[in-house]
Amino acid sequence: MPIEAPQLHVIDHPLMAHLLTEARERRTSAQRFRHLLKQIGVLIAWEATRDLPVEPVQVETALETCQGARLVGPVTMVPILRAGLGLVEGMLDLIPHARMGHIGIYREEQSCEPHVYLEKLPLNVAAGRVLLVDPMLATGGSAAAAVKSLLRHGCREHEVRLLCLLAAPPGVQKLIREHPGVHIYAAGVDRELDSRGYILPGLGDAGDRLFGTED
Repeated sequence: MPIEAPQLHVIDHPLMAHLLTEARERRTSAQRFRHLLKQIGVLIAWEATRDLPVEPVQVETALETCQGARLVGPVTMVPILRAGLGLVEGMLDLIPHARMGHIGIYREEQSCEPHVYLEKLPLNVAAGRVLLVDPMLATGGSAAAAVKSLLRHGCREHEVRLLCLLAAPPGVQKLIREHPGVHIYAAGVDRELDSRGYILPGLGDAGDRLFGTED
């Protein structure tokens, strides 16, 4: 089911398609899967930070003075534990000065309801852009709960970006409905959810594949 919304940004790039295809393959090892998520994280963060504010600065090159640009304000990355850690590594390579926060959420298998068990955020997390990282936007429950946590700490919706590996229509719709100011950046949007709330065709449980804990 195609989704058209100004808040949804699907990264259409040959390199992304190539990396995502290998990540979907069930025979891809945990070691390789981790490396793929690191590479994909760089590409997603690149797109999601196109509108970061900058200020002009003068810089001395080897030959003369020229005008450049410098980022204004802090950037905070907040992965949803545990699977969000896989994408953040590459993002930190791109933005090494970014601050880090963590939100821990688990989803009950039967109800798919999210439960927040950890919030560890910088004291002034609301001071700048927040990159919320959740690889699988399935039902949207975990992402919506994480955004609510950020709002409780003073963040504004328009400063929050959700960065994910894959999204499904129900998750996209829920997040846009509950938090219309949050923009979503995804490597791909898949067809639907199965009865357990897993994305189809998807790639399985990103956390299990990342840490090699599959049954």
